[in-house]
Amino acid sequence: MSAGSAQAAAIDEARRIYATAPYIQNLGAQVVEAGPGRLVAEFPLAPHLTQHHGLLHAGAAATLADHTAGAAATTLLQPGQAVLTVEFKINVLRPGRAPRYRCESEVLKPGRRISVVESSVWGVFDDGRRELQSKATVTLAVVDAEGI
Repeated sequence: MSAGSAQAAAIDEARRIYATAPYIQNLGAQVVEAGPGRLVAEFPLAPHLTQHHGLLHAGAAATLADHTAGAAATTLLQPGQAVLTVEFKINVLRPGRAPRYRCESEVLKPGRRISVVESSVWGVFDDGRRELQSKATVTLAVVDAEGI
């Protein structure tokens, strides 16, 4: 397999794991962009994703940040590898009041055993305005996919 076809296969795998994860399907999140070391996903705000004040629940933002980071890291893996989150930290910077959320994840440091990814979750308003809602750093273990 050439380097280009291996890269394309890794991006296809990232899209597949995003589309087939039941918990992510519950969010309504979908991949809108993917490339080497980068993935962007979005979801609309829905009542089941809010907390008691009607704002985006921090857990929904954290899930989006974590899963998008894992998918971004997947775009750089070799065949037969997978990633599993070992740690993540999220800072919620402002209340989630937007009707749509966009997560942009970029691999900061790919590795043979550990990868580090940064995720930015943006609130997107109907007028096109964006607000940075949260920022996460996600550490992922690179593992043998058959071992999980």
